[in-house]
Amino acid sequence: MHNLKERDRVVNWHPYTQMKTADDAVPIIRGKGVYLYDNEGKRYIDAVSSWWVTLHGHAHPYIAQRVFEQLNTLEQVIFAGFTHEPAVQLSENLLKLLPNNQKKAFYSDNGSCAVEVALKMCLQYAYNQESKKNKVIAFKNAYHGDTFGAMSVSGRSVWTQPFKDLLFEVVFIDTPNSENLEDLKKQIESIAGQTACFIYEPLVQGAAGMLMYKAEHLDELMKCCREKKILLIQDEVFTGFGRTGKLFAADHLSQKPDIMCFSKGLTGGTMPMGITTCSNDIYNVFLSDDKYKALFHGHSFTANPLACAAALASMELLLKEQTQLDIERISQKHSGFAKTLNNHLQVENVRQTGTILAFECITDEQTSYFNEIGRILYDNFLRRGIIIRPLGNVIYLVPPYCISSDELDFIYKNILEVLDQFKH
Repeated sequence: MHNLKERDRVVNWHPYTQMKTADDAVPIIRGKGVYLYDNEGKRYIDAVSSWWVTLHGHAHPYIAQRVFEQLNTLEQVIFAGFTHEPAVQLSENLLKLLPNNQKKAFYSDNGSCAVEVALKMCLQYAYNQESKKNKVIAFKNAYHGDTFGAMSVSGRSVWTQPFKDLLFEVVFIDTPNSENLEDLKKQIESIAGQTACFIYEPLVQGAAGMLMYKAEHLDELMKCCREKKILLIQDEVFTGFGRTGKLFAADHLSQKPDIMCFSKGLTGGTMPMGITTCSNDIYNVFLSDDKYKALFHGHSFTANPLACAAALASMELLLKEQTQLDIERISQKHSGFAKTLNNHLQVENVRQTGTILAFECITDEQTSYFNEIGRILYDNFLRRGIIIRPLGNVIYLVPPYCISSDELDFIYKNILEVLDQFKH
């Protein structure tokens, strides 16, 4: 534990970090509920659920107990040719909550991999039927992960620039609104004959800055794709498990996707895991006497029993009446604070979907992930004992569902105080 900052600097390379100019990492030694504690005893409210994963708070005793019990029973088994109770039970429980066309679950390790699996399913779906449909449609500003397939269907940016010549071609379209909807439909129809699938983040584009759009407009695009036999991949890695105020973003929609991707909150933030679900129509195209038509994808830790146990426990907690009431309470609290923010001179573009609240701090720079104010805001909140990791000048809250109203009020109060420092 001694000199943890210095030891970390010697051996570790942190994500999304320019290591030459970055401050030392904050040593966290334990977590409990909504709080994280550093090596000097200072506590921080985790207002972003540790990258949007910790649904029920840190070190939840029920999830920990379930993982402990599983650890003493079966910690790992190859999932090719074998199965186990936690994986079967998790698939059964999850599929019951999803649109009724979702019938099969494929396990992986994280959100990027869940997306990779979905893309491979769609492209091989066409290949197995000797179709030449190989185009993919995605939204501008999308983020679906950092592996090569996931990067390919994510918006082109400085993040993807070093790899631009190696990414496969994607047709990027605007997110829908009442003005552009008909033009988007025509754009989709013009390439439908060559298009295998449309992948999208439903309702909220997270890493792009919590950009939000309406369910009814997405429904129209989904319906258009369905009519043109373009497969639909719904990336619920971020929006799943209550974030949008309902169990899944799918619950806001009347149209059904063919494939869905999950990770992040899947295990309540306890263990890494990804799941890709699909319809029987997708699955059946891979059933053949020809062994080369199988889906050749897998991971060493596919359907890891410990992660399955954590996910089962997390889903039990999610479905409890108290958790659903907490999600509703957080959403209402955010809605009230949004009205206050709308009257603040330093704020614009306040937006909310369920437990997700976001807004932009007005600066002389344009809205961007690399807006310099992001680091200043982050440091200000950290000194106040709050972990908020702005996306440039976009401040957002994605708290654990166990956060109290008093703790939310503390965060809101400090946000206003920090914003007041930047008034023109």
